[in-house]
Order: sequence, then C-alpha cells, then structure tokens
Amino acid sequence: MNDEKWMLEALSLAAKGQGATSPNPMVGAVLVSQGRVVGRGFHARAGAAHAEVVAIEEAGSAASGATLYCTLEPCCHRGRTGPCVDRIVAAGVTVVTIGTEDPDSRVDGGGVQYLREHGIAVRVGVCKTEARRLNEAFFTVKRLGRPFVTLKVAVSLDGRITAGPGQQTFLTQPAALKHAHSVRAEVDAIGVGSNTVMVDDPLLTARGVKRHRPLVRVLFDTRMRTPSTARVFSTLESGPVVVMTTDASIERWPDRAAALRQAGACIEPLPGRDPAAALSRLLAYDVNSLLVEGGTELHRAVWEAGVTDRIRLYIVPVRLGPTGVPWLPSTRLSIAALGGGRLSYLGQDLLVEADVQRID
Repeated sequence: MNDEKWMLEALSLAAKGQGATSPNPMVGAVLVSQGRVVGRGFHARAGAAHAEVVAIEEAGSAASGATLYCTLEPCCHRGRTGPCVDRIVAAGVTVVTIGTEDPDSRVDGGGVQYLREHGIAVRVGVCKTEARRLNEAFFTVKRLGRPFVTLKVAVSLDGRITAGPGQQTFLTQPAALKHAHSVRAEVDAIGVGSNTVMVDDPLLTARGVKRHRPLVRVLFDTRMRTPSTARVFSTLESGPVVVMTTDASIERWPDRAAALRQAGACIEPLPGRDPAAALSRLLAYDVNSLLVEGGTELHRAVWEAGVTDRIRLYIVPVRLGPTGVPWLPSTRLSIAALGGGRLSYLGQDLLVEADVQRID
C-alpha cells in the first residue's frame, strides 16, 4: 500500500511537466527514508535535469539508504544530460521502485539491469497502468513511430459540423472553447486540412492559456490550396507552420510552394497521400502528440488509415438540419463501441472522449 502511495505522489509530480517535456516523457520521483519523504523531483522540460537527479539533489546525504520511487525506468544512456542510473548508484540509494519500463530502445530494461548489477534492489510495475497512461504520447512514439493522435470535432445534435458546405459555423459555447484552448496548451501540434484554412482562416494558436513550448501547426494540403496570406502565417512566433503535401503537388504547382515558403512555411513533401507517413515525418519537429481539428476529409483519412488514438467530441445542443454537413457520414464509427468513454458537461455543451486504442 505504501508503494502505491509514494508512486501516486511521484505521478502527481510528473504531471507538472504536462506540455513542456516533449520529445521527452513526463517523469516524477520521490525519495523516501524511514517513512519520510526526503526528496522530490520532476522533469520540467527537455534538456533540464531529470526527475531522479532533482530528487537526489534535494535529499542530499539523506538519499543514502533511501528508496527511490520513479514513474519511469531511469535512463542509462547519455543524451542532453548524463545517465540517471550513475547518480542513483553514487547517491547510495538501496531500493528503486519503478512505475513502468522505458520503451526507448536506448533504455528498454537497461536501466533496471544496471541498477541490479550495482547491488540495488529494483521493483517494477507499481501503478504501471497509470504510469503508462500518463505518457501515452511518448509510448506511442516509441512503439509505433508516430505521434499520439486525437480527432477533435464540434458537432450538432444531428451530427452536423457546419450549416452548409463552405460555411463558417461557430458551434461551441465559451466553456467548451476555453477547454479546447487548454488542450491546445498541452499538445505538441495541431493539424487541419486545407479546406479548413480556406473557409475558417484560423490562427491555430492557444489563447487565454500559457504554453511552455512552440506549438507546431500542421496543414495537410496535397492540392497546395493554402493561401500564402493565411492568418496562421502571422503567428510564426508561436511555432512553425508545416505544410504536408506530396512531391507531385510541388512539381505541379511550384509557384504555390514557393509562395508558401516565402510566407514562412516548412514544406514537407511526401511520396503519396499517406497519413501514417505524414505523422512519422512530424517526429523531426519533436511532436509526440497531435490534435487533428478538421475538417471532415482529413478526419476521414486519419480514421481510415488506422492512426487515431482518441476521439474528442463537443456535442452542442442545436440542430443544423438536412443542409448541414455531416461528420464522417460514410464511416463505420460508433463512439459507444469504443473503450474508455468519458462524459462531462462544459456549460451546455457535452464533451465526449473515447479511446480508440491504448498503449496499456
């Protein structure tokens, strides 16, 4: 029971790094000696000290003989910082309790092995499910080679997303809008299709909230329709704007590609229209999580490619009628059949979140 207590505290610490640590995972650590916490730490951002090191430094000499509770297997390789296992051994920690193994191929059990070889008792799997869910995006990147993908959409009671083709339609109320921007503050990237850019001309920024890292904006545009005057290019200080297109499109419309580059876009040409390949390309931008906000064509492509991890629906208590544009009308998608469904009200709007696939 005490193991779970201390691990839950470590998980709570780890969550403080939400939105700041990519491409690294969120990690928390608690050092306990004789039933008392002597050191706490969490990984605050990529390049900063790791959670274990922060906790050890806070504990000082009290780390000797203590038990370390760490949400993720300590690293045993040198990246921007040195191996955590060396610091743990040098501090005289006698027991290390780990939430879950690190799926990074540079670790992947190596940290556990190193600690045991140096006489430290290691327990693995305390609050394992919670530890993996906390870092679902990181696990998705390491296991599947792509970011964790959430489809986000606002729909009317009759399943429509706009009042008509090409019509800008505002559905969600202030509480739901506030929630949507809080999500934008935590994800690494937002993705939209070219039709959304042309109709809504969105800024694609996180407003009214604080972000810790640049927000990558991804425009999926195989027809090179994005205008170089789009408002998103006025927000480059918030993060890069990446245009996912194809080699054939650039060859066909070189002037459009040149205009987008001049506007500040990063052009990513792909061999074909493959959502999975586009997602993998985003890893070069340190994107662990992607929020796909629309429109319908992009949602359908991502869903049919089998690369959707979560669906987030904002259901608004209005009806748009038969002239409205339906969301994924020809797709066999049942929210009720998906796992991990969660319901909550945001003012008058209903938020429905459902998991399509899980890493745990």
